[in-house]
Amino acid sequence: MAREFMKGNEAIAEAAVRAGVAAYFGYPITPQTELLEYMSHRMPELGRAFVQAESELATINMVYGAACTGQRVMSSSSSPGVSLMMEGVSYIAGTEIPVVLVDVMRGGPGLGNIAPAQGDYNQIVHGGGHGDYHNIVLAPSNVQEAVDFTVLAFDLAEKYRSVTVVLLDGMLGQMMEPCELPPMKPMKTEFEDWAVNGAKGRERRFLTSINLDPAAQEVTNFRLLNRWQQVEANEIRYKKYFMEDARFAVVAYGSSGRISLSAVRAARAEGIPVGLIRPITVSPFPTAAIREASKDLQGMLVVEMSSGQMLEDVLAATRHNVPTEFFGRIGGMVPYPDEVLEEIRGLVKGPLTTEGHPRERWLKRMAERI
Repeated sequence: MAREFMKGNEAIAEAAVRAGVAAYFGYPITPQTELLEYMSHRMPELGRAFVQAESELATINMVYGAACTGQRVMSSSSSPGVSLMMEGVSYIAGTEIPVVLVDVMRGGPGLGNIAPAQGDYNQIVHGGGHGDYHNIVLAPSNVQEAVDFTVLAFDLAEKYRSVTVVLLDGMLGQMMEPCELPPMKPMKTEFEDWAVNGAKGRERRFLTSINLDPAAQEVTNFRLLNRWQQVEANEIRYKKYFMEDARFAVVAYGSSGRISLSAVRAARAEGIPVGLIRPITVSPFPTAAIREASKDLQGMLVVEMSSGQMLEDVLAATRHNVPTEFFGRIGGMVPYPDEVLEEIRGLVKGPLTTEGHPRERWLKRMAERI
């Protein structure tokens, strides 16, 4: 199939269309607005539903209602908008219906700015809204992966009746790269036996997240947990680069992983035996893969565009048994490959320690630079 040169946001939108999305609801917020704009003309020309809601609160509740019909439904937003959606996301998770959400992260906290960041990690990966549940979260590092993971997100959402999030940052949403789009898939005409799409000729179905009986709520929560165990057993994804003979490793996801790969290649050219582990599913997190890899390492470096939110998951995976350092840029600042390379050199020089928290050492280093 021919490759097309597309902006990340628009490529995700077209991928969703080709994955058979029947309805899109959204509200404009940079740096993801192009996704909504693309859907505003693409969906109606195909006879599908597009609604620009009056707010993110309205958006997520429209998504909730439409997804109950069993059709493929999605929304997209950026950090402050996603925060407003979190109550509705929890209701969707409690009702056990599949929904796809795209979060194009920006600088924060607060209103912040439209520059790229990865500060939504904890919000998206460690639950989202209130209650006991988990989102499936896919983190692309280029436009092609953004396309592929959008299609995959719909499949995983339906397979596990789960909220599935494509998590990227403003840089990836705005950049243009060649990508290969999937073939057009028709909208669904056959539906699962939980869908609320008309009761003619059958018993009525009820979809709700209200469980006023604690015992019934516990049963629901155990069902969600058992389903999540299936996700953990079957859907963990990650990529390794140059890890065959690595004595040191960088762990980074999304755009940070892309930048770190450039730094790792430069370090390899200097003779430094370093590799890269890039989580693709940041939820479920590739804990076992990182733990196994760490057994052969002298040191690790975690790179993020946040103050070390994924770092805590890496430290839990290694059980703090491997000397680990952290490098992050925050508030919308993007690390340069040369900066990551310098951190790799520092990791190799040592002294390496498992004492103290890597964030504390990072803060001291950054205080000297800023």
